Amino acid sequence: MPTKTVVENDVEIIMPKLYKVLLLNDDYTTFDFVIEILKTVYHKNEEEAINITLQVDRDGSAVVGVYPFEIAQIKIEKTHTLAQNAGFPLRATMEEV
Repeated sequence: MPTKTVVENDVEIIMPKLYKVLLLNDDYTTFDFVIEILKTVYHKNEEEAINITLQVDRDGSAVVGVYPFEIAQIKIEKTHTLAQNAGFPLRATMEEV
């Protein structure tokens, strides 16, 4: 899945494709839960987590990070598992950058 090649000191480095992880709005997941997910899974500080949560609520979705495919996939799975265990329908998706 490489997207671009960088030559550095005569060494060819293949950079992986990157993916945006987005949180999607729903009418049931609480702000507090979304903020906690953003802090624990995506390592956002309190202010970033609040701003992203407000953007999800206002716009219907928000980018929470950009990662290589496997990391994005793991973060999405963790989000879904935590949400399901807490009884919330919170969903996350990814899109190629």
